[in-house]
Amino acid sequence: MILVADSGSSNSDWMLNLPDSKPLSFRTRGLNPFFVNEKEIAKVMKEVPEILPYANEINEVYFFGAGCVTPDRREIVSNALTEIFPTAFVSVESDLLGCAYATCGDKKGYISTIGTGSDIGFFDGEHLRTGVHGVGYVLGDEGSGAWFGKQLITSFLYDSMPKDLSVKFAERYRLNKDIVIKNVYQRERPNAYLASFAEFMADNRLHPYIDSLLRNGFDEFVRTNVMTYPDYWEYKVHFVGRIAYHFDLQLREVCEVLGVKVGSILKSPMEHLFHFIVDRETKLIQER
Repeated sequence: MILVADSGSSNSDWMLNLPDSKPLSFRTRGLNPFFVNEKEIAKVMKEVPEILPYANEINEVYFFGAGCVTPDRREIVSNALTEIFPTAFVSVESDLLGCAYATCGDKKGYISTIGTGSDIGFFDGEHLRTGVHGVGYVLGDEGSGAWFGKQLITSFLYDSMPKDLSVKFAERYRLNKDIVIKNVYQRERPNAYLASFAEFMADNRLHPYIDSLLRNGFDEFVRTNVMTYPDYWEYKVHFVGRIAYHFDLQLREVCEVLGVKVGSILKSPMEHLFHFIVDRETKLIQER
């Protein structure tokens, strides 16, 4: 039995292939090893009733997650999953590679994630080549949910947000400076907190201020991330993540203006990623 996971900083989607049955799907909180430790990951998994009956039957686990970019971070996740699935082979890779499998398959292309955070890499059909990007929500994450959330909150607190929108924002969130500072600087997962304000953008997407904010954010993402590759115009750029998916109109128009060829835009890579992994592993077994 094969268990596949796609984990962001906000949520983790899981799929398990079951013999003679449709796959089992479930969701947990995000398991980014920059924000949760080994014990916390194991605790989250122990609280998933759907998966526990199969824990000793699962023989392969493929986890693709945000924050899984260095050996020490991948080890945090691997150790936790090994505790839950003691007889399984456990593979932990970056969420970007998982998105490349889901969108490119075995073809060349650029893959960008724009969800809670943002990142980009080039997939050569076999391996993922990452660059200088993916520096996190404090230093980068242009065009991401956290980036947009930061713009919304600061414009509200600085009283530079249009009055009609500011009134809606105040009524919905009832924020003040102290509440924001506590959530951003003193509580866990501040990037997910910032990204949560993307729902406000979605509900007010037709407002000129929000439309302009979206276009400016995507423009900065493309210029800072995509266009730093000298051959970016030769290949399609695929996008994965709820921000890219829900605001695809502005994203597509920005890319068209800047000469970027858009490929797939997926809200989640889970379905495609799951079938890619299961088909690949099944083929390998048949070839042995």
